[in-house]
Amino acid sequence: MPPSETTERVAVLAEPTSRRLGVAFGATLVRDLNRVRRRRGDVLNPLVFYALTVSLFPIGISPEAELLAVMAPGLLWVTALLATLLSLDGLFRSDFDDGSLEQMMLSPQPLAALSVAKVAAHWLVTGLPLALMAPLLGIMLALPFQSVGVLMASLALGSASLSLIGGIGAALTVDLPRGGVLLSLLVLPLYIPVLIFGTGAVQAAIQGDTALPHLAMLGALLAAALIFAPWAIAASLRISING
Repeated sequence: MPPSETTERVAVLAEPTSRRLGVAFGATLVRDLNRVRRRRGDVLNPLVFYALTVSLFPIGISPEAELLAVMAPGLLWVTALLATLLSLDGLFRSDFDDGSLEQMMLSPQPLAALSVAKVAAHWLVTGLPLALMAPLLGIMLALPFQSVGVLMASLALGSASLSLIGGIGAALTVDLPRGGVLLSLLVLPLYIPVLIFGTGAVQAAIQGDTALPHLAMLGALLAAALIFAPWAIAASLRISING
């Protein structure tokens, strides 16, 4: 081996582990974001589904503002949950198809950390846009103005938990040709606590009460998901790939 290559390898090994992990995390995140930029339909499909589904309720039920305002928290949250679920099947699918998922598993970096990077990219292109779009749809449903900020905060926190929990189901079904239905059955029961506290926060804001307890519970659920979901995703990927 030439002396220059030996020197470079020693320099890489001498770098702190945390720095190498940070570089791998950032590279995985940027790679997924660049892939989404080339396939913009993956970003637009959940957003279009969200907007169209919410827009149909005033047409199909009633255009009365009072009735829509009562139904708005549940409608906005349920449709956001379904829009997030719509995009989960492709979280690890493309990496599985092109073989890069096996390379991630063979990487010296923890698979759990690399999985978090992919989930973070999914939230940035799905959960965060849904939270930003929700106020416009809330106005269409006659949602009171004072609850718009709570709606955005609850969706931002809750959608991150939905992405982490959904990542477990996506990892378990990554090797199945049509795992979308099974993925829904696996993760929908786990989504119920997030849905309860998310809608509860918006309803409390509409009634003039404080929404902080509900937002605090959403934050606690997100913290728990950040602690346990990465290891569950990594274990699920190993089960799906290695059997």
